[in-house]
Amino acid sequence: MRTLILLLTTAATLLACGRSQESCELNPEVAKVEAPVTIERLEKPFFQIKSPADANQFLQEHKLFARQFLQSGQYPAGVLAATLTRLATNSGLQKLGAQADTTFTTAELEQQLKPMFQHIRYYFPDFRVPPVKTFVSGLSQDLFVNDSLLVLSTDFFVGPEAAYRPNVPGYILRRYTKEHLVPAVALAISSKYNQKQLTNQTMLGEMVQFGKSLYFAEKMLPCTPDSLLIGYTDKEMAGVHFNEGKIWAHFIEKNLLYNTAAFTIQKYIGERPNIPEIDKTCPGRVGAWVGWQIVRKYMAEHPTVTLKQLMAEKNAQRILNDSRYRPKVNRGKVS
Repeated sequence: MRTLILLLTTAATLLACGRSQESCELNPEVAKVEAPVTIERLEKPFFQIKSPADANQFLQEHKLFARQFLQSGQYPAGVLAATLTRLATNSGLQKLGAQADTTFTTAELEQQLKPMFQHIRYYFPDFRVPPVKTFVSGLSQDLFVNDSLLVLSTDFFVGPEAAYRPNVPGYILRRYTKEHLVPAVALAISSKYNQKQLTNQTMLGEMVQFGKSLYFAEKMLPCTPDSLLIGYTDKEMAGVHFNEGKIWAHFIEKNLLYNTAAFTIQKYIGERPNIPEIDKTCPGRVGAWVGWQIVRKYMAEHPTVTLKQLMAEKNAQRILNDSRYRPKVNRGKVS
């Protein structure tokens, strides 16, 4: 059994990396796309704040950031300045900020973000690269992105060596590492293009919606392993690949695809350490992973469909029908 498990784990790892190895070279057409990245490090001026007056000056000098990320308009006069002063002068946060600064250099961030933005502009030429700000938020908000601003709270993504880490369960915490930052950005940007039906939401609709987001991220980050995109461990990746047919059978046998109960949908789509309704080893959010496989199969079956067309498609049932998604049930199990 151990040999079988090792083989399956190796196979799943190769499968996850195989896509990256085959398509990791930057497409020459993508390389031609202009996508200038402007990164401003706000940690230094933030940690220079020593008083509310300094904080107010910081807010005045970074008005867009203050308005959109810090939500300055929602605070009574003086409250935000006092809060920033308290954070900036906190020795623990200063230590975490120093770790974040060492972990994420400006040159490395630009090197990672630029090809992602080039891919986005290749598929969506109207996309405008937003100015990028890095910040130490005191572990209050990990990312912010819209058409005019991208904020990276680098303190969230320092990793296991950080002086302080986000106060979240372990199965979520493992996604807050340096390697997960850019995939998280790609997934966040996908929402700009990912159209969905706004009424009568079903399990299938949510699965395909998340699947489209993951497929978008996959296309923007062709060198990134699947495990980083969805945040599963290697063992979890091995398990879902080996048991894909059984997982799909569970959705069919339990008549879950057209279930509209939000509580039930969240069991399979939302954050959970596992999904015991399927198996105690089945990782949370497996509905999103299955949706990803449906979308992949759909795109493989329809090579003329563009990414833009996929993201605009709101009919999850059409995507499922046209995908011909029918995974086989493997015997045995990965444990």
